[in-house]
Amino acid sequence: MLTANLARSRTREDTITPLFIDASEQQYQETAEELIQIFEAHLGEPKGDLEDTIDQLTIADTDYKVVQGLAKLLKDECEFETVAPVEPHEIRQRLFEKANESYPIVRQPTLGEDTQKLEVYSSVADALGITLEECHQGMYADLEEHKRLVRFGHRVSDECQDAAESSTTTQLTGDSEESYAADTITPDWLLTRYNLALAQAVLYDATEMRVRVWDSFATVFSYVKLFGLMHRIYPIDSNGNRVGSTDAADGYEAILDGAASLFSKSRKYGIRMANFLPALPLCDRWEMEADILDDGGGSTTLTLSFALDDTDDLSSHYAAQSDFDSDVERTLAQKWERANTDWELIREDDVLDLGAEVMLPDFAIEHPDGRRVIFEIVGFWTPEYLAEKLAKIREANRDNLIVAVSERLDCSSEDFDGMDDRVLWFKSGIHVYDVVELAEEYAIEAFSAE
Repeated sequence: MLTANLARSRTREDTITPLFIDASEQQYQETAEELIQIFEAHLGEPKGDLEDTIDQLTIADTDYKVVQGLAKLLKDECEFETVAPVEPHEIRQRLFEKANESYPIVRQPTLGEDTQKLEVYSSVADALGITLEECHQGMYADLEEHKRLVRFGHRVSDECQDAAESSTTTQLTGDSEESYAADTITPDWLLTRYNLALAQAVLYDATEMRVRVWDSFATVFSYVKLFGLMHRIYPIDSNGNRVGSTDAADGYEAILDGAASLFSKSRKYGIRMANFLPALPLCDRWEMEADILDDGGGSTTLTLSFALDDTDDLSSHYAAQSDFDSDVERTLAQKWERANTDWELIREDDVLDLGAEVMLPDFAIEHPDGRRVIFEIVGFWTPEYLAEKLAKIREANRDNLIVAVSERLDCSSEDFDGMDDRVLWFKSGIHVYDVVELAEEYAIEAFSAE
């Protein structure tokens, strides 16, 4: 994301708006292309050299904040590593020890200083089995400006291949090397990512975010949970108005509490809210409103309004949730397509609000006459995941919730006390007509669910 000093927004009356750029403008396209070329040209080079080149471009460009902001986003796609044949601290220690043998560390310079220095470097290089140049360059190779650019997007420096492969850098929601397309980092990608980052920066001081989504519920709420956001969930109709039942819902509204709403404002929590924003463009239809705390640099504090929706042409670099979480689910869906039944299997159609948590059932099963059940599959998971899953099923307390459970799991009918008659046990796969039989028995009218 962008740091606060690189953010660009405009405040008018009681609203705040990011200063989005037109990604199609030739000026920005050319700047983005030049920056990408700079990063590619500096693969294997010191970080300090890269930053010096970026600074030169910034001086020549009147939109210096845009240039630095674009460069910041490109740096987020980089890995910098210490590249030296011997650990720099060992080279330094050897050099200082050798120098101290020859002359005091603090002394008046003499005409023979350069010769003595060369002798010190040569002696240490020979002892370490490295070249004189490697000894000189490796002495401070671990300083930030001397670290080498070993990876830029999917591109890896040939000279630093080993260093890149040994890297353990992990980004929370970033792309792995395998998921990068050959043309991932393009001017269009960078400029659209920049607009998203401008919007994220506004949310650092959000007191509350109100989100409405009409599709991709599982993906959105998985990111709510991932970033540990406090939330409340409400079912809504197609116009965004709240309704009394999740079974009557066309979408969901989530109220997310922000950093400034806490007793002690936490910048770290504000960053979580900003990190969540890219989940919304994964939806086809979404709306977001937020209250932003603005002290204006003075004693008076104002609350500004910030709004975005799917018409703002923002794109996400986050991954959407896959169609199926397991082979068991995928196989059942394939069997259902071939089965002779009036019941329809619908992928993750419900969001159940459990207070501090939400439950996203695997499927809903609906009949043309309006009856429906919620269908959850408990497959092959860790003991911790199983315990959490069972707790959510009990807390949901829905009469039309049926469950399929693998017999290979370390659980029994006692774990489903009060609903064990709605549990379908399976060995290797789930049979469609066994599920239909349970659905026939426990389905209720969609609009009568509590």
